[in-house]
Amino acid sequence: MYILRAFRHRNYRLHFTGQAISLMGTWMQRIAVSWLVYRLTESAFILGFISFLSLVPSLVLSPFIGSFVDRHNKYRILLITQSGLMFQAGALALLVFLGNYSVFWIGVLSLLQGVVNTFDVTARQSLMVELVPDRADLPNAIALNSSAFNAARMVGPAVGGILLSTYGEAVCFTANFVSFIAVLGTLLAMKLSLSAPEVKQESTWQGLKEGFSYLRHSPHLSSLILLLGTSSLLVIPYTTLLPVIAREMFNGDATTFSWFESAAGFGAMTGAVYMALTKAGTNLRFRVMKASGLFAFGILMLSFASWLPLALLCIMLASMGMMVQNSSINTYIQTHAMPAYRARAISYYIMAFQGIFPLGSLLIGALANMWGIHYTLVFQGVAGALIALGFVGYIRIHILKR
Repeated sequence: MYILRAFRHRNYRLHFTGQAISLMGTWMQRIAVSWLVYRLTESAFILGFISFLSLVPSLVLSPFIGSFVDRHNKYRILLITQSGLMFQAGALALLVFLGNYSVFWIGVLSLLQGVVNTFDVTARQSLMVELVPDRADLPNAIALNSSAFNAARMVGPAVGGILLSTYGEAVCFTANFVSFIAVLGTLLAMKLSLSAPEVKQESTWQGLKEGFSYLRHSPHLSSLILLLGTSSLLVIPYTTLLPVIAREMFNGDATTFSWFESAAGFGAMTGAVYMALTKAGTNLRFRVMKASGLFAFGILMLSFASWLPLALLCIMLASMGMMVQNSSINTYIQTHAMPAYRARAISYYIMAFQGIFPLGSLLIGALANMWGIHYTLVFQGVAGALIALGFVGYIRIHILKR
């Protein structure tokens, strides 16, 4: 089938299988952490702060890590990082089982997860061209990765919500710990003939400067990264408010929260399937414009929703737009960046997506405390619309007038 064409590559099939299983556990842990923190503090700001700790390493470290990954064996990096993430999940489970948990220790482990995950994501994205040697299949592979992520986002919170409300957070953390066995097993089963990375006699700082210079002279890449960065600061952090939306807008509980997460996963999954059907030659930058507009529209509608099914529909639309926007940017960078600078270009993508996001989580959490959830969502929807219009203006000025 055309939509599954990347599966003809054995190493990619192994990668996909391991990640699909592990991501289920990741989403169970994610909603358990969010609910545990909100249950302990009942503070949108603290909820945003924990998200900040888990993602701020992407902001600080990503450009340096991109230079590091370009010069080292990406496969070995993945083995180490997946083992580290497994340890982090096991530590969370142990703390909760023993009853010795607190917001402080959750924050420490979230920060550790963020550091390891920054290495992991950069290496995994950069390794994709080795797993899928046929460049024509690369966009499909990226879209299928997003499908696995969002299928897990749709199913994981639903299953996690049941486990969370029935057995508590520790079971969700344990499930995530066990899921990493699948990732490590599939990684060890791969047969890769990786060429030795070209090692230049340069410092990490020099590699960072070269990567920045490359992007500065590649406006077709840097404009997309700028759009993603502003979206991560002002719009994408709506996802951290889902526990607040569930409780304050709809007087819900952990189960209601899991419905919102699953609705977001379904919308994103729909966007991922749409991306998997992308044919060669598709103008991804025009697709980014449309998806950004849908993202903003969904959040604006959510801010005025008072009926739960309508709110779930709005979440689905917003998540679909966000997924198509981010996946299109990711695909464009991976297929258009020069091979020698690919990891560094991807690291700036990760910085714009995961690195700016924690700052946005703090900002949006603070606004939710000051303004309330309704006006915060209105602000995010308007900001998303202005970002989309700004990119439309850029395309018209720099592309259509050439």
